[in-house]
Formats: sequence, C-alpha cells, structure tokens
Amino acid sequence: MHQHFYGIILLLVSLGNVIAQPSNPVTNSSNVKKVSISGIVLDKETQQPLEYATVSIYSHKKEKIVDGTITDINGAFELITTAGMYDIKVEYISYKPYILLNQNIESDLSMGSVALELNIAALDAVEVIAERTTVEIKLDKKIYNIGKDLTTAGGTVSDALNNVPSVSVDIEGAISLRGNENVRILINGKPSAMAGFGDTRVLSQLPAEAIERVEVITSPSARYDAEGTAGILNIILRQKETLGFNGSLNLTLGNPDNAGIAASLNYRTDKFNLFSNLGYRYFDAPRNSFSDARYFDINNNGTLISPEFERIREDQKVTRLNRNYNASLGLEYFLSKKTSITGNFFYRYGEDADEIRNNSERFNNGNIEERTLRKEKQDEAGNNYQFALNYITKFNEVGHQLTADIQFGEGHEDKSTFINEDYTVTSQNSPEPFQQESIAETEDEKESLFQIDYVLPIGEDARFEAGYRGDFENDVTDYVLEQEDLNDGSFFINDTISNRFDYSENVNALYSQYGTKIGKFSFLLGLRLENTQLKGKIDSRLTESELIEAFGFPIDTEFDNNYLGLFPTLNLIYNLAESDAGSEESVTLGYNRRINRPRGWYINPFPTRSSRTTVFQGNPNLNPAFSSAFDIGYLKRWEKLTLSTSVYYQYETDSFERIQENTGQQTTDGIDIIRTIPVNLSTNERSGGELGILYNPNEWLRLNSSFNIFQFKTEGEFNGVDYGASNTSWFARLSSKITLPSDIDWQTNAYYNGVYENAQTRREGIFSMDLAVSKEIFKDDATLSLNIRDVFNSRKRKSLTNTEFFERYSESQWRQRQVNLSLLIRFNQQKKRNGRSNYNNGGGNDDMDFEG
Repeated sequence: MHQHFYGIILLLVSLGNVIAQPSNPVTNSSNVKKVSISGIVLDKETQQPLEYATVSIYSHKKEKIVDGTITDINGAFELITTAGMYDIKVEYISYKPYILLNQNIESDLSMGSVALELNIAALDAVEVIAERTTVEIKLDKKIYNIGKDLTTAGGTVSDALNNVPSVSVDIEGAISLRGNENVRILINGKPSAMAGFGDTRVLSQLPAEAIERVEVITSPSARYDAEGTAGILNIILRQKETLGFNGSLNLTLGNPDNAGIAASLNYRTDKFNLFSNLGYRYFDAPRNSFSDARYFDINNNGTLISPEFERIREDQKVTRLNRNYNASLGLEYFLSKKTSITGNFFYRYGEDADEIRNNSERFNNGNIEERTLRKEKQDEAGNNYQFALNYITKFNEVGHQLTADIQFGEGHEDKSTFINEDYTVTSQNSPEPFQQESIAETEDEKESLFQIDYVLPIGEDARFEAGYRGDFENDVTDYVLEQEDLNDGSFFINDTISNRFDYSENVNALYSQYGTKIGKFSFLLGLRLENTQLKGKIDSRLTESELIEAFGFPIDTEFDNNYLGLFPTLNLIYNLAESDAGSEESVTLGYNRRINRPRGWYINPFPTRSSRTTVFQGNPNLNPAFSSAFDIGYLKRWEKLTLSTSVYYQYETDSFERIQENTGQQTTDGIDIIRTIPVNLSTNERSGGELGILYNPNEWLRLNSSFNIFQFKTEGEFNGVDYGASNTSWFARLSSKITLPSDIDWQTNAYYNGVYENAQTRREGIFSMDLAVSKEIFKDDATLSLNIRDVFNSRKRKSLTNTEFFERYSESQWRQRQVNLSLLIRFNQQKKRNGRSNYNNGGGNDDMDFEG
C-alpha cells in the first residue's frame, strides 16, 4: 500500500514538472527524434520484480524532471521521450536509488535488469511500525492490527483475542465483548466452519499466527448479520500478497505437552494468487476442578425434609490429549484488472482422548459417610470442512462494485464415553453397586451461505449499498445412553435419556444503507430486515406427560417458530482535528438493534451426563432476545500516543440467563440432582465505559493498556423464583514490550478480571500474567521465542453459589501454566515489498473509509 502511494506521488510530481515546463518549439516539431528507455527493476538479493518502482529522467544541466513512469507487476517499464542528454534515476521505497549520469540517448536504450539494494536503515523504520499493535477508528468498528505479540507465539487464536482491548476469554475458552458473552464470531467477514459453527472454543485449536487483524464491531452497520447483542468480532486471517513464492514455518514445543507445526505458503503471479495454511498440534491440557456443597433442609408444606447427605465434596482431575489437523487451500484468479474470483477450501480434523477422575466425599454431622471414585473415559473424533467462492468486480476505481459469495460447510463428530463409579469408603453393609454407563453421541452440522452486495458511490463523498444474505444451518444430535443391568451385567438402552434432536436455524436478510461525508462530519444510516426460522424436532420414546415429569416444564417436541425483525443502525463520526504529522481527534456515536438466537445446545432439553449430581439442561422454550445499544466514542492520536475511550448502554428484552435449581429428582443413592438451565428473563440493562492507551515513546519501549468497567441489572423470575440482580464489574490489561541489548525483545502481559455477581453466584476476581522473550536469528529470517502463559498459575475461577436448596463453593482451572518454545522461519518475507491489491479483502469494507 505504501509503495503504491509513494509511486503514484512520485509519478504525479514527475508529470507536474513536465507540464510546468515551457513549450519547446523543437519538441513540438514532427522532425524531433523519439527514443525508448526500457528495462526491468528487481530486488538485488532475491531477484524478485518490484512493481510500482519509479523511473525518472532529468535534464542533465537543469536537473529538472523531464518525464517519468512506474513499473508494472513484472517490474518492467518503458518510457518514450525525446533524444538527448539525461540523468536516469530508479527509485523504490526502502531501497537505495539507482542513478545513471550523463547519458547521451540518441537511440532506443535497453537498461536490462536494474537491481536495487535494500536500504537497511529505512527498512528498520518500516519494521518498527509493522510490529506495533495499532488501532484505527472507523464509523462502525475499531480495527486492531495485530503487532508482533510474543506472548501468543505457538499459541492459539483464543490466546491472541485475549490481548485485544474490550475482549476477554474466560478459563473455559468462552469469548465475551465488554463482559457480554453473546458475541458473534466471523472469519474474514463471514460465519465459518473455522469458528466451529458458532462454538467459539474451536478457536483454541487454530494458530495465533494466522491472524492479521481483529475488527471489534460494537456498533455493526446494516451490512452485518444482526446476530450477537454484544456485537461482532471479525477475525481477518493473513494472506500474503508478495509476488513469487513466500511463506513461513512455525515449530512449537511446550510443557505441559504441546507440540505443533504450522506452515503458511503463498505463490503469486500477475494472474493468480495461490495460498495455503497447514497445521498439526498435539497437546496435553490437564484440567482441575473442585466443589464443596452444603445441602439444606427443605420445607414441604410445613414438613422439613432433610437431605440424604449434608455436605458433598468433589475433586475432579481431567487428563486431555488432543490432536488437531487443519488445512486450507485457496486460489484467487484475476479475470481482469478489476475482476477476480477466489475459491477457498478449509478442512479440520481432531481427535481427543480424555480421562476424568472424580473423587466424591459425602458427609453427615461432619463425618464421612461414603467416598466414591467416578471414572470417565471419553474418545472424540470429528472433522469440519468448508468450501467458499467469492466473486468481485469493480466497475471503476472509486468504489462502484458488485460482490457475491457462496459458502458450504459440514461438520461431523463422534463421541463415546464409558462411565464407571465404585465405592472406596461406605458405611453401608451391602451397598448396591452403581450402574456402568456407555454413551454414544454423534453430531452432524451443515451450513450454507449465499450473499450478494452492491456498492454505488454517489459523487465523491457519498455511497449507497444494498444486498441480500441467506444463512442456513442444521444440527442433528443423536444421543444413546446404555446402562448396566445389575442382575446379569448386560446393557440396555435408557429410553428416558436417549434421544435424537434435529435443529435448524434459517435466516434470510435484506439490507440497504447510505453514508456520506460532509466536511469533518460523516454518517452511515442503514436498515436490515431479517426473517429468522428456528425449527426443531425431538425424537424420544417418552410421552408428553413423561417429558413434563422428567424435565419439570412442558415442552413442544416439534416446533417451527418464525421471527420477522427490523434492525436499524446509525453511525456518526466527527473529525475534530487532523494533521499531516499523524495527529487526529474524533468523536463517534453509534446506535444499533440486535438479536440473540439460542443455539442448539441451549435448546436440547436432555441433560448432560458429566456428573450424576450436577447437570446442564437445554430449554426448548427459549425465544430470541432483542437488544438496543448506544455507543459514544472518542479518539485522540498524537505522534507517539493514542487514546481511545467510549461509554455505552444496552437494553435487552427476553435476555438469556443460566440459573441453577433443584430438579426434585435424586440419584440412586439419594443425592439431589441440581441442574443449570438457560431461561428467558424479562430484561437486562448493561452500561459501561472503556479506556485504551497505546504509547510508543521510542523504538525500544511500547505500552498498550485498556480498562473496561460495566454495570448490569437483570429483572425476571422463573418457576416462581425471583432472579433479579444488579452488579458492577471490571477488567483491565497492561502489555509492555521492551527491546533489550543484542536486539532481544521482552514482553509482559498482565490481566485482571474483577469480581462478578448475579442473583445466585459470586465469582472472585482473576489475575494472570504472561511473559515472553524473542530474538531474531539467521539474518532476521527467523524468530526464536520463549513464552510463559499464566506465570503464577493463578488463572482459576472461584465462585460461591447460594440457593434455597444448597450453598456451593467451586474452583475450576481450565488450563495450567504453559511454557512454549517457538521457532518461526520465514521464506522471502523479511522485506516489505508490494504486490497487487487483493480484491477479496474479506473484511466487509462497508465503512466508506470514514476514519476518525
């Protein structure tokens, strides 16, 4: 981009000087001799052609530009001029100029190959900028260009997102935006199998090095899907645009066991761009959790009913061995200078082998009544693939264009679980043994997307857009539970739990929007019409009355619900100040209406079997939630300091809340079964503010910090219990990067998530710190990095839950402290060269470049 810009500027200067010259009678004569000056401009070291290099000829005595041109995509140039005495100069940004003096050109001159040598000093300045994390404010989003983040080397996309302001990733991999987990994840502007069809935990299986930038879209324009009341995170993956062959290879070793290899390869010519990403990762991710629950006497119509056990302590340790393969292959073909078509295929395969050991102790009057050991062995294998096709044609160079996208994806997962529980201590003389269980579960997902977008510039500073998008998803889960017959040791199918759940979500949308820029003021006004169909069928051998008895509420085993909604959006920006020195100041205002659609696992009413006493159960009666949100932002950028801040307010109706309650059922040994279930509560108000600071005082020190504070208030009840609550919480992060002697980089990331409380649960604050060092080696063709994530092993969730039936303290650690050693090897990437513009930018460029 920079080479394009400087090449054009130099050419305009050249042409301006030519125009400024007085008319020469000899030049206008038909007898004046014309000559051709031609050649090819190459990189001296790699012999790769340099596109947009500037070739200028100067009058020998007056030292003024007479004529000029730029090289094409093959580095070639030809200049037609008048015969005479000239100085010739060939220039390209970050390279030393090539100069020929006193050239008497009386006939055509072929300069052959002109090899330019890299200007190391200039390149160092470019690379310093490239490795910084920078922020851009646009009408509907903040764009964080990911710099060289050492703490995520050898890590995952989830690790990288956890360093983005406004974003937090909890210990279980769930992603939230400004403290709200209802965030929509897009890959290159579209839903993707790479993001696990909506399961954000899949992002913990993709390498962090794949990310180029993250768009934090808290006030999405009408062009985006209205899903996600918190907003959208659009992850833009890297795609090299350098001519010829280039790529990188990343090797990782870590403890606990973490071994990975990832390769990014790219080959580009003037007609096509072939790009691929390949990766394999093996890791052992041990997980620990602990709970201590005290059960209360229950008042049943004046009669006190005491629980079988007053206190139950559970200590769970999980060994997880994961193996993941992922591959993507894409081809962008340029039909013409303004039209391209891109095809991309993505495939992911994973195998997991987990072993769960749950030690459970049961007390009465302070004495252990019994102790059991529950063992689960779980094997899981699954694959996802996706094929995407993009077409784009540009009718002119000012933004008049048409794009079309088609995308198909499928996912399949097989999971088998064997559960066995035995007494290790018991006060019973002849206790009845526990039934062994065998679970077979398969899940099939299908997704298809059709989208067309039209952009029409109106004058120089206005633009109209319109488009259609259809997104169709289907998820079929087949769950079979077999239990042991204690009489003969055989297994039989449990008809009350086994089921088949077929769930579809179909969304058709039309949108239009108009934006304009008037002086320092810009706005983007849009309207989106969406029809949502939520369709499901539950196949079970239970009758309707048996289902009500089993789940505690009436459910519709076959439903087909349609919701038609209008979603207006408005984004304003006012540039208070802007200067050529890089300083700028702006204010933004955004409004949007959003929808939160329940996913399949929130709908399926059949409970999980990970614990006999605590289960998660979906709710097929869930309806979508709707929200309206306002956002006011301010940005001030100086040469070395960027300050961004905003305040926001959101009002949501029929919001989802997960509550815990006693099911009224007991295990075979008399323990109450507690379930967590999502329900529609009436309203949820959320307000807050955030502050971000990027400070680069010099080349050896870079600081990045952010602070977010929010308050929420929930009102509503379920099954006669009031779950209203209000709470204020906050999270903050600080990242510092220091360049030490011998060009060693040191980076520290610190993160704190404040206390959080709802109607039933109080979660303690969580602090974690990451450290990393890196060193460029092999003449800057490779980077060696060592990082430690969660240095103090403190990333643990500690919470206390109170209900009328029980009080429970719990601790959970999803991943222990991790140490990684990574080696990144680059091929033909150490120099910042220019290539042809990538038409398929994947980012949904709907902001009219009205920047702040």
